[in-house]
Amino acid sequence: MEQTNRAAKINRTTRCAVCYAALLLLTLALGAAGLRFGSVKITAQEIISALGGEKSTAADIIMISRLPRVIAATVLGGALAVSGYLLQTFFANPIAGPFVLGISSGAKLTVALAMIVFLGNGMTLDSAGLIIAAFVGSLLSLGLIIPVSGRAQKNYMLIVCGIMIGYICSAVTEFVVTFADDSNIVNLHNWSMGSFSGIGMDEAGVMSAVVLAAMVPTFLLSKQIGAYQLGEAYARNSGVNIRWFRLAVILLSSLLSACVTAFAGPVSFVGIAVPHVVKRMLGTAKPRVIIPAAFLGGACFCLLCDLIARSMFAPTELSISSVTAVFGAPVVIWLLVRRQSGEGRA
Repeated sequence: MEQTNRAAKINRTTRCAVCYAALLLLTLALGAAGLRFGSVKITAQEIISALGGEKSTAADIIMISRLPRVIAATVLGGALAVSGYLLQTFFANPIAGPFVLGISSGAKLTVALAMIVFLGNGMTLDSAGLIIAAFVGSLLSLGLIIPVSGRAQKNYMLIVCGIMIGYICSAVTEFVVTFADDSNIVNLHNWSMGSFSGIGMDEAGVMSAVVLAAMVPTFLLSKQIGAYQLGEAYARNSGVNIRWFRLAVILLSSLLSACVTAFAGPVSFVGIAVPHVVKRMLGTAKPRVIIPAAFLGGACFCLLCDLIARSMFAPTELSISSVTAVFGAPVVIWLLVRRQSGEGRA
């Protein structure tokens, strides 16, 4: 028995190592593809020269446009996946995610309102202001969802309420943007559909710092997350301060999703689909293993979708949410069907 357990543990460790290596290599490969392909194809030698500091037209395309975009897709994609994982843990609902629960839409609304106020008064809103505005919107949406989660008898009721909140926030956003006069405000239409374009190196640096600052405490909460997943009573008996733990999860998930919305607008289905795919790949539910893998999985997913969005019909560019929905929505449907089948058998 002991030898069997040891062999199973070795197999799980090997499987996790292989999956981590595959995710890391895929992230690097997709990042390189993101630098090379687009409306203008750039050679590998030109990419190396540009990264080495050589000045050229190709270097300008890479350093001004493509490299910040690749960084954004990597960092924000990972942030979305981890935010979704935290929300699924908090609500004990496998279909919870920033987009479905209306959190992204709430953040979009407050960012749009903040930009309208600032631009309407001849001021600009910097990266910190965008994140703060999105963070407030995320918290407000969560503030509406959490009471519903306590009253909902079925998990799908939580999702329905989240979708309705998202529709309301999106409708208000479209209303205020449509009747705005300033041309810069009207351009919010593109951002409101979700896109990694238009992000510069300064913004890429800010978002990387914020996401890293949120990821460190998230990973440090791995033990408490594992206990909480076994039930609130078990977590409390294990010494977890439930009130502070729940507050930390709310703040961290809101900050991660807010950072995404502030720079890229709402991006759909990444927070739901990626954590489940990663769990099946790794064959484990241990948070200390899932959290870094979810980040890499989200990065891969968004890098791939962004490459498709800007290359398939170049120079015309699709919104990132249009592409992520194509791949992410089937995962959500599968989760709903599997959950309904399980309830039927019960």
